[in-house]
Order: sequence, then structure tokens, then C-alpha cells
Amino acid sequence: MEQIVKWLVDTISVFGYPGIFALMALESSCFPFPSEVIMIPAGYLAYQGEMSLAPAFLCGLGGSVAGAIFNYYLALWLGRPVLLRYGKYFFVPKKKLLKGEEFFRQHGEVGTFTCRLIPGIRQLISLPAGLARMNFLRFNIFTGLGAGIWMAVLLWIGYVCGQQQELIKRYSHLATYIALGGVIVIIVVYVWWNGRRRV
Repeated sequence: MEQIVKWLVDTISVFGYPGIFALMALESSCFPFPSEVIMIPAGYLAYQGEMSLAPAFLCGLGGSVAGAIFNYYLALWLGRPVLLRYGKYFFVPKKKLLKGEEFFRQHGEVGTFTCRLIPGIRQLISLPAGLARMNFLRFNIFTGLGAGIWMAVLLWIGYVCGQQQELIKRYSHLATYIALGGVIVIIVVYVWWNGRRRV
């Protein structure tokens, strides 16, 4: 495990900020590439002084939104029948697409925000948003908010743990729970605000 962590840190160090953008764009599209192996090492490198937190965050956020936009337009271009039939060849199995559609129907546009923090659906929620022709500006805002929280949590883990790789291994799985805790607070505020506007 120590060698794997070292390899990940060295790889991100070589690719630099453009690498973070490109890898996060892949992670946010249809490719099953975990963001934890990108952003946590970036936070670690920021602790070491080899990177800065702000550019790493912006590159990660930009890549995430770019990958989500790719999925959004992919869904618009291909359409639902094609995705259901051939999606499995592009890492979009029918079961997950239907699950994403159901989530989007139940939770609406805010689902594009909350799903950015849920492993397994994070990359796919942009597809039902595209199929539903969600307002593009609102899509980008909700996607950016969710992805931004996720980027911040992962960078924080890498930065705070610093050289203590044992802590990185121990606490990296807590990223989802930390992010979900934050999103619950935001959703409560969102629901309260919408209810207040309707009164």
C-alpha cells in the first residue's frame, strides 16, 4: 500500500495541474476512475510545497465540470434508446442509467448536486440531466457546487494528513461521509429557502 501511495503522489507530481484537470475530466465522464487517487495526492503535494491548494482545487473542479458537460451533451446527442442499448460498452450499464434516471425524477435538478457526492452515481447523473434537457446554466451551477465540495474534502484529507500515510489510508474512506454531511446541511437550507419563496 505504501508503494501504491508513493506511485500515485509521484504520478500527480509529474502530470502537474494539467494532469489533475485531465484526470478529473475522465473521472467525471463515463470512465470508472476514482477521484480519490487524484485529489488526495494533490493535497499531499500541497502540504509538501510542490503544489498550491487553490490551483489544484480549480483544476480539479474544472475537470469535473468538463467531464460532466461531456456526459450532458453525450446524452443529448445519443438519446435514451441508444444509451440503454449500447451504454454498457462505454461504462454506462443499463441498470445504473435507470437508477440515475429514477434519482433525477425523484429529486429533480438538485439531484445533479447531491449525486456528485455519491460514489457509483457521481459520473452518471449528468446523463439523465442531459436527457431531460435540464437548463444548462443551472446544470453547471449544481454540478460545480457538488464537485467543489468533493474536491475540497479530498484535498483537505491529503493536506492535513501530510506525510502520515497511515492517516491517509485510514481516513480516505471518510471523504464520502464528510461530504454527505455537508450536503445535508445545504439541502436543508435549499428546501427551507424554496419553501420560504413560495409563501
